[in-house]
Amino acid sequence: MQSGNLAHRAASVIAFLSLAMTGSASSADDTTIALAKQGSFSSPVASCRARASTTRRKTPATPTKATRSGGPDVRPVPGSRQPAHVSARAGARRCGTGRVWETTPDGREGYQTLFLRRGFSVYIVDFPRRGRAGFPSYNGSFGQVDGAAIVPNKTNRAGVQYAWSRWRLGPKYPDVFPVQQFPMKGLDQFMQHLVPTVSDDPAVISGALVALLERIGPAIVVTHSQSGLFGWLAGARSANVKGIVSYEPGFVFPQGEMPAPIPLYKGTQAAGTPVTVAEFANLTKIPIQVVYGDNIPKSPIPDLVADGRRAQQVTSRLFVQALNDKGGNASVQLLPDAGLYGNSHFMFSD
Repeated sequence: MQSGNLAHRAASVIAFLSLAMTGSASSADDTTIALAKQGSFSSPVASCRARASTTRRKTPATPTKATRSGGPDVRPVPGSRQPAHVSARAGARRCGTGRVWETTPDGREGYQTLFLRRGFSVYIVDFPRRGRAGFPSYNGSFGQVDGAAIVPNKTNRAGVQYAWSRWRLGPKYPDVFPVQQFPMKGLDQFMQHLVPTVSDDPAVISGALVALLERIGPAIVVTHSQSGLFGWLAGARSANVKGIVSYEPGFVFPQGEMPAPIPLYKGTQAAGTPVTVAEFANLTKIPIQVVYGDNIPKSPIPDLVADGRRAQQVTSRLFVQALNDKGGNASVQLLPDAGLYGNSHFMFSD
């Protein structure tokens, strides 16, 4: 893949900031969690320098934030299991934060504590230029360092009407699906947690995730939506990835084996991102599960925002088949097939 020369040369990377907790509950129904250790850390991947009028200064690296339960130097509590559980948060049209793994929008427990109760260390990741990680400061116009454009001079943040059909809150704003598990009373809370973000560099982000894994050791990586790509890249490049569970992601395919674009109601959608044959082969060495919720169109519909998710689900079958044809252990789980109905794009928040 292209590594983003300008981004590496100028100002675009990175550190991982983590909040560490390793713990357990004394019984299955105990609401108390005993923490062995809690803290945070940054794991720099790269830095750059920018000229000032008379001196040179180091431009702050974009931090990648990882709220983490458990850590590289944490002694697991009795009964805790390894590898760790890494929740890589992106998605939400690049404007969500790791907060979605901490609690649900209506205040129930999130994956952070649910997995702690099961004895796992948990790291919740915010990637460079997004979420709680923030983005670099610039010595010129937004996105420019010494006159060079590092990122576009714009930000992105999903609005509620875009989110409504893309994230499957309902067929169209403001209608709600008859069977809907997303906690609609927490919708305002959910939308308020979204933050503006700037453009992404997959090579930089996956490199930062690999660096985190080098620090914490073996882990099961859990990704969502757009962060799916970064999880695949990390799994393809780090032996510390011992398994991947990905909620409604995009996909990768070997160079020269990319499927044809998936037809939409109008136009097509690219099947995925190319990786090297060797990188794809590394993904066949670990168990992989792709998970989809409910209310995804069964056939093309005029709402292209929602229709894109249908096309993505079609691609998931091709991805899993490509892995398994090469000896992999991959599967697609459609939650309705398991008797779970009404789940949105954020099924871990439902």
